[in-house]
Amino acid sequence: MFEKVLIANRGEIALRIHRACREMGIKTVAVHSTADADAMHVRLADESVCIGPPSSKESYLNIPAILSAATITGADAIHPGIGFMSENAQFAEMVIEHGFAWIGPTPEHIRIMGDKVTAKKTVIAHGLPCVPGSDGPVNSVEEAFAIGETAGYPILIKAAAGGGGKGMKVAWSKDELKEAYQLARGEARAAFGNDQVYIEKYLANPRHIEIQLLGDHHGNVVHFGERDCSLQRRHQKVVEEAPSPALNAEEREKIGALAARTAKLIGYRGVGTMEFLYEDGQFFFIEMNTRLQIEHTITEMITGVDLVREQIRVATGAPLGITQKDIKFNGHSIECRINAEHPETFVPSPGQVKQYHAPGGLGVRVDSALYDGYRVPSHYDSMIAKLIVHGNSRNECLMRLRRALEEFVIEGIDTSIPLHQKIISEPDFINGDYDIRWLEEWMKKKL
Repeated sequence: MFEKVLIANRGEIALRIHRACREMGIKTVAVHSTADADAMHVRLADESVCIGPPSSKESYLNIPAILSAATITGADAIHPGIGFMSENAQFAEMVIEHGFAWIGPTPEHIRIMGDKVTAKKTVIAHGLPCVPGSDGPVNSVEEAFAIGETAGYPILIKAAAGGGGKGMKVAWSKDELKEAYQLARGEARAAFGNDQVYIEKYLANPRHIEIQLLGDHHGNVVHFGERDCSLQRRHQKVVEEAPSPALNAEEREKIGALAARTAKLIGYRGVGTMEFLYEDGQFFFIEMNTRLQIEHTITEMITGVDLVREQIRVATGAPLGITQKDIKFNGHSIECRINAEHPETFVPSPGQVKQYHAPGGLGVRVDSALYDGYRVPSHYDSMIAKLIVHGNSRNECLMRLRRALEEFVIEGIDTSIPLHQKIISEPDFINGDYDIRWLEEWMKKKL
């Protein structure tokens, strides 16, 4: 087992990893920018190292500074957390080359799955269904026209190296395709330094379903069921739940087993998530995230498995401590992402937290690094907390979530708590009748 882990991240996820390490008897090293000197993960870690000024580029994305921090503190391993360097194959390689253990998948798998074209080719070869579209990068408008005729409109142009909705455009007809194609390539070049795009059939009303996976160094892979992440704004998840209210037991078992089989065939290790679009009883692979997910919490709530702990265990070379038969699903869980932003305009709201009170009680969990007097910096993502609830049934879970949101107090800054209160009171959400376009359509009418 590792003796000391450097956590190359910040905020609630750094605190989450710290807690798992402490429960395993592992010492932690926090790295931080000057803007995060008073952050909770810095206060609680055994050691801390300042790695640069507030800018992410000069701190949390500064590979030499992170490696130097690991060296001077004598860390055994580096955990990249979520975002920042977590899916950077070059960083993973450098961590390993410098003699540290990398708590994540192999650099090869990060690289393969980080390119959506290569990822699709890889999983198709192992039998996973994908959305109809191009077989690889689309290098000209003429190629795009040909694919549009074959797949049928509307079609979706997506950045091969993309994520978060950047470099993504919909063409509803041939007349719109040329402009959409050029815009997508331009956005992809600006955001990722890579203007390659590919094309998929645009599904009308799909749900976003993802499967949580875990593999070890010995060829064992298990899945932990699915999460429904269909409630999205600008391709960013807002509310997630597990299990999905849209799937039946047969569909759940089928897609879970298929994803685990594919991960096993490619030799995947560590935690990872395969994401699918689901429509009319069919699943279509869209991408694989080679890291811990923000919403891993709801999977933990319905399985009772500490995924971060297991992620650290397999990184030591230990075999999985559980088999597929050991994984049991209990009840229902929902997560609300709480952001420091206005609940209607979505304008970021950094500033000082004047009062903070987290909800509690049976089945309520809050992952957050906030405290009274903490100043939310303006330099990073606006998510400041995750409210996760669990119930024996989806209805019990919804009632508990409503109560927990009422109890949640964050004063001094704007937050998205009022938005969540409105969403979970909508009949469509209560009935589980929504898809990936529902939230934005609802906001146009209600906000």
